[in-house]
Amino acid sequence: MLRASAFAAGLFICLWGGIFLVVDKIVLHSPPANEPGIRGMLKKQAIGEETRPIIDPADWAAFTLMSIGSVTMLYSVALPKKSSG
Repeated sequence: MLRASAFAAGLFICLWGGIFLVVDKIVLHSPPANEPGIRGMLKKQAIGEETRPIIDPADWAAFTLMSIGSVTMLYSVALPKKSSG
């Protein structure tokens, strides 16, 4: 169980490093808050200056995450197998 969990965590971290290697920044989408009910549907939303959360990783973050994930996956493969007796 520990081996599979460590491998999955390492793979997750390594894949995020690969994503950060490809993209420059990630802009998160947050839908505008509407009034509940029929009034909220009929009311026109004012389009103004909207702030969205932005994830802008440093240039070294991709390689760091990929190396930490790779080492974690290698560690999970090197763990001793459970003895059956």
